[in-house]
Amino acid sequence: MAMAMTRLGRTGLEISRVWLGTMTFGNQADEETSFAIMDAADAAGVTCFDAADAYPLGGGMETRGRTEEIIGRWLASRGARERIVLATKVRNPMGPGPNEGGLSRKHIIAACEASLRRLGTDYIDLYQTHSPDPKTPIEETMGALDDLARAGKVRYVGSSNYQTWQLAEALMASERRGYVRYDSAQPRYNMLFRMIEDELVPFCRSQGLGVIVYNPLAGGMLTGRYRKGQAVEAGTRFALEYSGPLYQRRYWTDPVFDVVAGLSEAFAARGKQLNHVALAWTLAQPGISAAIVGASRPEQLRDTLAGAGMTLDAEELALCDQAWYDLPRLRDSEIARR
Repeated sequence: MAMAMTRLGRTGLEISRVWLGTMTFGNQADEETSFAIMDAADAAGVTCFDAADAYPLGGGMETRGRTEEIIGRWLASRGARERIVLATKVRNPMGPGPNEGGLSRKHIIAACEASLRRLGTDYIDLYQTHSPDPKTPIEETMGALDDLARAGKVRYVGSSNYQTWQLAEALMASERRGYVRYDSAQPRYNMLFRMIEDELVPFCRSQGLGVIVYNPLAGGMLTGRYRKGQAVEAGTRFALEYSGPLYQRRYWTDPVFDVVAGLSEAFAARGKQLNHVALAWTLAQPGISAAIVGASRPEQLRDTLAGAGMTLDAEELALCDQAWYDLPRLRDSEIARR
């Protein structure tokens, strides 16, 4: 089955409904394996690759930029630059200096130039701010992105991990100053975490922003491979040195284990794998443009992509919805920490 395509928000940019997440490249996946994963994605019709200058996930300062370098070498070796919509991000520290992180004009422009060198290209299709920077005026951030767009170094700009009010501020700043505007948002979203449905998704739909979600499999929890009482496996996202504790706080809890066990059993009885269901459910939700899936092995990616062509009936969608309703609600302070 051919990969479904859509447009990014109100733009004319055609994107695949599934994107390849690359944050395993250079840590969980070595270069040879990363190339095999990108080959598998390319063969399956995944036309969009999502990266960040700070990747790979779980690495230290010494590994930052490694993922972009691997992608750049793959693009060159496969002659693939023009058929891939290339997205990357800026915000996280790339060195020890006081101006080597954040969303100041100085850092954004320097970081973009560095990403272009690592990726081996002269333009980035979608340049995203990885998270808000409360220390920098939003006008400065959008002005720097506007300069990059006018110089032809980025084609579109997007946001990641922004709350609705922060997106609104950015759009208003762009309108006031005549700057390039955000055309996408990249939030966390899956059957176990649906907070964005209250405000963010309706806001993006009203303003013509595409919504490209990450974590559709909840860091692997929605594969059904993990069970209550099981030790964290080495090499998985939950065991990574720097980011493992974050993923454990998000998903490694008894209520989540219970809900996932129930889902696994219910869909196994229907002859469906939970990871396929999780991706299909995500893509079926109103306002969701695309979902980012990652892998540490090519066969893992090929298996997950089978969910992109799956259709869930009304009863199955209701089973998925019940998972969210059965989870305990967190206080606002707890949500912010996660």
